[in-house]
Amino acid sequence: MSSTTSKVHTVVDSPYGPLTLVATDGVLSGLYMTGQRHRPAEESFGERVADSEEPFPEVRRQLAAYFAGELTAFTVPVRLEGTAFQRSVWEQLVRIPYGQTWSYGQLAAELGKPNASRAVGLANGKNPVGIIVPCHRVIGASGSMTGYGGGIERKVRLLEFESGAGA
Repeated sequence: MSSTTSKVHTVVDSPYGPLTLVATDGVLSGLYMTGQRHRPAEESFGERVADSEEPFPEVRRQLAAYFAGELTAFTVPVRLEGTAFQRSVWEQLVRIPYGQTWSYGQLAAELGKPNASRAVGLANGKNPVGIIVPCHRVIGASGSMTGYGGGIERKVRLLEFESGAGA
């Protein structure tokens, strides 16, 4: 990151607890849950600003529509910062349809790396923009609820919500 990069953050409420939204140069670059694994240090988020500052109003609007069951695909721009492999995994996540799940192996196969399900799982777990980049839609080959940075309970609740089984 260059010294000219500007980061700011805000915190918004959700049915899954407070969400910390981070923007880098005016583009959403982080969405973190309380207690999330691989959550960067708070000081790396930049200054805390009002949620009325860009790009947060549109992010808030789309999240509210999603939690109300009115939005199934986000269109807010995101800036995904990670290795080339991590970014390729995260870019593939948005292709998983709302209300559906893929296994880590299926995700690896979609990337053209069918033997990389473990590496895919590690990259998935470091997704910096949870919910909007839907890493919660990836499950174990047996259908098990393996790994989720926001916690297995939140993963199950998000999947149940998307399947219409509850919020």
